[in-house]
Amino acid sequence: MATLETTPAVRPAAAAHRDPNVLRWLTAYTASLVGDSIYFVALGWSAQRAAGPAEVGLVMAAGALPRAVLMLGGGVVADRFDPRRVILGSDSLRCLLILSVAAAIALTTPALWLLVAVALVFGAVDALFVPAVGALPPRITGPGQLARVTGLRTLAMRVGQVAGPPIGGLAMGLGGPATAFTVAGALFALSLPLLLSVRISPLAPPPEHLAPAGRRTARADLTDGLRYIRRHRLLGPLVLVGAVCELGLTGTLNVGMVLLNAERGWGPSGYGLIVACFGAGATVGATLLAVVGRLPRAGLTMAVTLLLGSIGAAVMGLVPTLWSAAVLAALVGLNAGVFGTLDGALVQTTADPAYLGRVTSVVMLTMVGLAPLSYPVVGAAIGAWGAAPVFLGCGAFSCLGALYALASRPVRRAELPRR
Repeated sequence: MATLETTPAVRPAAAAHRDPNVLRWLTAYTASLVGDSIYFVALGWSAQRAAGPAEVGLVMAAGALPRAVLMLGGGVVADRFDPRRVILGSDSLRCLLILSVAAAIALTTPALWLLVAVALVFGAVDALFVPAVGALPPRITGPGQLARVTGLRTLAMRVGQVAGPPIGGLAMGLGGPATAFTVAGALFALSLPLLLSVRISPLAPPPEHLAPAGRRTARADLTDGLRYIRRHRLLGPLVLVGAVCELGLTGTLNVGMVLLNAERGWGPSGYGLIVACFGAGATVGATLLAVVGRLPRAGLTMAVTLLLGSIGAAVMGLVPTLWSAAVLAALVGLNAGVFGTLDGALVQTTADPAYLGRVTSVVMLTMVGLAPLSYPVVGAAIGAWGAAPVFLGCGAFSCLGALYALASRPVRRAELPRR
């Protein structure tokens, strides 16, 4: 496969949030994320029209399987080829797929099998897109700005989560699922010229002890990447801490929060307030690093904010009033935003760029593959014992990750590069 021709990127003198090259990439990434959110809204509504509640769940979950199974392979692809080429190809496929679905829905009511097939293909393409996005930042900015780029990337994810559903709902109201799918496809199309205009710098050769010997198979590349993570004194603990955090908190803050809200009788508006406060806190945490660019003693700060966020999540099951839950959710979100951004920034700045696609695929596998496994467990446990003990147990499990990070000397002493 031919590599995409690249032009050397000039290392920005200004901060990343003022660098036009980074901002073009950020705009393309944000457009793609908003398109993602609109797609999920349109997919859910189309499934609801075509079948019953159980089938809706099947359609919405179908994309998770190929995404989890193929994610590690997507990391190998991102490291073998230009990650921009992989992102361009992924967004092009998603654009064609979603616009084709829009046309099909405009002409006739879609069958359930078609929606499942669309979800499966979309999930498979996502398995290529996500690791490539993680491997791209070192190609568009200097090492001293990677932490700030990570903060900007986290902000883009929040924009996608907040802006996508309302835009999708508006499109649904104006023209039904076909219009919503068309808007999502148009956003994927918008990202393509922006990505083409981003300047990409070639990677420096990896250190001699990391350089592959001769032509390797994809399986050998994958094994090499997993071995690289396991043997790295900082990356291994960072990946493990992130996995424990995801397993402990993701189910609690998603499924658990819905059931806690129902148990307390706060209603839909109460749930919306809690989620909004958590999102606002997480956004502030991500913005901090995006603007400041570097926090001293990053590893220690990361571990402490994870510990505080885990304790807050554990206590959330005990609060008696809506407003106390909302305030606590904002504090948990703030600490989670700082932890997540610092963790991502340390991974970006620590991993050799030649391995960054595979490292990103392992990190994301814990989020899209392992963390959702906790959803039915959390739901069943709350049904059996109530919200309070489950929140306490999940928060305590997440605290184990924070304590491991505090006990790890490489994590405690980890620093972000100076600008």
